[in-house]
Amino acid sequence: MESASRVWTFGGEYPERVPAPPLDPRVDIGHVHLKVADLERALAFWRDVLGFEEQARYGDQAVFISAGGYHHHIGLNTWESLGGAPAPPGYTGLYHVAVRFPDRRTLAQAVRRVLEAGIRLQGASDHGVSEAVYLADPDGNGVELYRDRPREEWPRDPDGGVGMFTRPLDLRALLAEAE
Repeated sequence: MESASRVWTFGGEYPERVPAPPLDPRVDIGHVHLKVADLERALAFWRDVLGFEEQARYGDQAVFISAGGYHHHIGLNTWESLGGAPAPPGYTGLYHVAVRFPDRRTLAQAVRRVLEAGIRLQGASDHGVSEAVYLADPDGNGVELYRDRPREEWPRDPDGGVGMFTRPLDLRALLAEAE
């Protein structure tokens, strides 16, 4: 039997727990909801710059957007955040939303649109398993635009596990793919 691990509870107690069995490999993250201060400003980024398509609206408080006609990959809402400010550094919360592109060319095209819109990049990294570009949306939510390399190209550690790393990404070479 695997060793027990501690879990956090609202009362601050850490009762002993046995880890759950691994999830079915078909499980994935279906969508994320982002609290935004201004719905139209958020749409100007997520829809007009990145290219997500609007699928549904809940009045002037929420919009669901996606790629390829899915009901929603991202929900943008002002339910608790209308006119609000981004969380300051040092607070817990979502680090970033990662948007995976199917190949290097479509990633490069998205990065080009971001740069043409005057949005500042916060970083660009080669992780061995993926190539990623980092930025923030208008509400300060972290955004990662990335593409996975094929699994057979993933670096491996000596034990056969995934050997991820962080190295600078050649952004000029990536953008050349957008042609």
